[in-house]
Amino acid sequence: MITGKFPSLRLRRSRKNDWSRRLIEENSLSPNDFILPIFLIEGKNKKQSIKSMPGVYRYTINKLDLVIDRAIKNKIPMVALFPYTENKKKNSLGTEALNENNLVCQALRYIKNRYKNQIGLMCDVALDPYTLHGHDGILKSNYVLNDETIEVLINQSLLQAEMGCDVLAPSDMMDGRIGRIRTSLDKNGYKLTQILSYAIKYASSFYGPFRDAVGSKRLLKGNKKNYQMDFRNSNEALREVALDIKEGADMVMVKPGLPYLDIISLVKENFKIPVMAYQVSGEYSLLANAINKGIIDNGAVVESLIAFKRAGANAIVSYYADRLDKILK
Repeated sequence: MITGKFPSLRLRRSRKNDWSRRLIEENSLSPNDFILPIFLIEGKNKKQSIKSMPGVYRYTINKLDLVIDRAIKNKIPMVALFPYTENKKKNSLGTEALNENNLVCQALRYIKNRYKNQIGLMCDVALDPYTLHGHDGILKSNYVLNDETIEVLINQSLLQAEMGCDVLAPSDMMDGRIGRIRTSLDKNGYKLTQILSYAIKYASSFYGPFRDAVGSKRLLKGNKKNYQMDFRNSNEALREVALDIKEGADMVMVKPGLPYLDIISLVKENFKIPVMAYQVSGEYSLLANAINKGIIDNGAVVESLIAFKRAGANAIVSYYADRLDKILK
């Protein structure tokens, strides 16, 4: 209900001065609101640019200090690790995901050994970086098998937990995997390892640059609509979250972000659980390219990030997270 009326009520009074606007602001951003994605690549001494994502790079393990030091300095709570796996290490079953010397495992050991618990480490639980067909699980007759894939994901989760991962993030969208992973972690002494479930992951056109960054774009056969969500649906999203909470999820992810602000709001309102939003690669690249061409300025970045907070997100996975010190100024 709106009380009062013009001219005795003038809402512009509180907008006149900067100090007044700051005094009554409803949402703000701080480094605590961000998770920084990091792409990994084989070799040494490489910081490799990603053509489709201006300003974003792949790092070899021995170059991770460049990005981790900056993240800690900027007080970012957590980073998320994503591997660019060479094609020769991929196969139809994604067995490289279970190799204790794969890129993610190497990075986990390196960061934990060097930085201890100064920063949280999040790892993707899915097979798409490791399969020749580019799908998140085991493929048979152009269909991703649910239960068979879960068995692999359990082992992938246990391996990552053993290597030092703090937050496991199953992004595969298999039914029932959260409960199976939680049970397995608890039985093997990882009761305090957290699960951030990609409970709501839509089959989206906004993922293209990410698939380029991890090397799965040209390999993907078909699409992922038989396991990722239909973007036309919202009630289904609430069912997905409800199931994952019952199975033991500590946090949930909504992906993509900006086109799904209504979903973030629905989840927060209905479940009161920590909700993460992923400002995905397509969203990032649209902004970055428009800024580089002078069509818009950096203020658009802040607007888009505040939108997540306004919708109810606790934190945002964003490729802008390593530039917050500049952007927030």
